[in-house]
Amino acid sequence: MKTAKLVIGIISIVLTMVVLFQSCAATVGDALANEGGTSGGVGMAVALLMLVAGIVATAARNSRGGSIFCIIAYALAGVLGLTAHGIFQDLIVWGSLCLIFAVIFLIGLIKEKRA
Repeated sequence: MKTAKLVIGIISIVLTMVVLFQSCAATVGDALANEGGTSGGVGMAVALLMLVAGIVATAARNSRGGSIFCIIAYALAGVLGLTAHGIFQDLIVWGSLCLIFAVIFLIGLIKEKRA
């Protein structure tokens, strides 16, 4: 599981740049539509949570506390992405991916506890 945590952390850090770029574009789209959308801000929050969870996943992959933090951060990013996507429909994909990462960390935490 340590290798999976490392890989997920690296993927999360790399995808943060993609999510940030898309959320900046969504912010411009929200401003042009002038409908009061918040999907750009939510996208930035999801990207920030992904970045923090990715860094913790990479640095503390041997730690039980690091796994618990990553579960919470990824789950929060996933819920934010799925519920507050607005016009930024790609945020559903990133939210789902974050929830998948949270489940993987939860499975790793349960396997560590049994061992």
